[in-house]
Amino acid sequence: MLLTAWLPLVLRRLPLSLPIIALMIGYFAYPKSWLVPPADVIFNRRSFEHLTEFVILIALMGSGLRIERSFDWRRWQATGRLLLIAMPLTILAIMLLCRSLGGFSWSAALLAAAALAPTDPVLAAEMQVGPPGEEEGGEARFALTTEAGLNDGLAFPFVVLAVSLSTAPSSVGWGHWLTYEVIWKLCCGLVLGMIAGRVFAWLSFRLPRIEVAKTEDGLMAVGMTFSTYGVTELIHGNGFIAVFAAAVILRASDRQHGFHSHLEGFSEQIERMLMVIVMIIFGGTIAAGGLAALSWTDVAIAVVILLMVRPLTAWVSLVGLKIPWQARGLIAFFGIRGLGTFYYMAYAGGRGDFTEFDRLLALTSFVVLGSMVIHGTSSGPVMLWIDKQRRARMAAKKAIFAARADV
Repeated sequence: MLLTAWLPLVLRRLPLSLPIIALMIGYFAYPKSWLVPPADVIFNRRSFEHLTEFVILIALMGSGLRIERSFDWRRWQATGRLLLIAMPLTILAIMLLCRSLGGFSWSAALLAAAALAPTDPVLAAEMQVGPPGEEEGGEARFALTTEAGLNDGLAFPFVVLAVSLSTAPSSVGWGHWLTYEVIWKLCCGLVLGMIAGRVFAWLSFRLPRIEVAKTEDGLMAVGMTFSTYGVTELIHGNGFIAVFAAAVILRASDRQHGFHSHLEGFSEQIERMLMVIVMIIFGGTIAAGGLAALSWTDVAIAVVILLMVRPLTAWVSLVGLKIPWQARGLIAFFGIRGLGTFYYMAYAGGRGDFTEFDRLLALTSFVVLGSMVIHGTSSGPVMLWIDKQRRARMAAKKAIFAARADV
């Protein structure tokens, strides 16, 4: 808890991040301080699956509450292209790479692709838009925030498909998968999320005599998250999409109200605390030999995924948009992988039948580790420099307008 409160202030201008520090603590603490070996906790117990699921849900609520921009397809074009063009291309590229170069089965290659395609909403906090009441931070921050908020839900149907292919490949119903896992669950999650957001907005700001917002209790963010997710999952919708949509609608109902700051602030605190726990477990798992099954071929695949697949697919998807090349480069490069990958692997590991699961786990873990090092060490300094340049351009534009007004 002390780390989550103090370290971000210290590390803001340094090429380090809180997740990296937590991972190092877990790595060097192993093995003497662990009563239960991390390898027996991570990916082998449903508890870790639900822990990572919890962190992602809280992160999605916080990300949605930060969205200041009203929905307009023209203003959300970058997000749409990242979700509808870059993400399918990323899944296809990683699947073919794992199949052809790595020799994985089709089901394992698809699982790796689905788990590694989404930009993580937890570890991508450094690149996201500012909290309620602060400036948005530019097109790059907005695109990365909204992409991270929606792509976890979009990747989940492909994880389910990989599990089905691993257990009974001959009985996979492609029509059922498309209509139920993709269309129904995504649409259901979106609609229920929008309804939940409007209900919470009415309870918070318009309920006669009892406006919940007057309590200024940030704990309600967790209740809103669980309520939305639980109801959506009960009727077989996509809970990840629902939580993010509910948060966006809630924020849009009264953008200037201070209650959003309390909700977002509490969500961020819970998210950071649980993220530190997950990273400590991950560091201990690495020390316990979590990467032992990794081969040099897998290392090459991981490097290609991090430095070529994501940057190229994101860059291609944004071609034609009126976005400065610097912002396009940031969006393409900072597709950080993280806790979403852990959740998908834990989910699939407990339900599927993957003969190469240990190797697959080592590969995905190494990609997350590499992403943490590459993106975690560069995000802080790079985003500070970008913000400084953007403020300078805005100040110059204001000066020009002021001079024209004087004339």
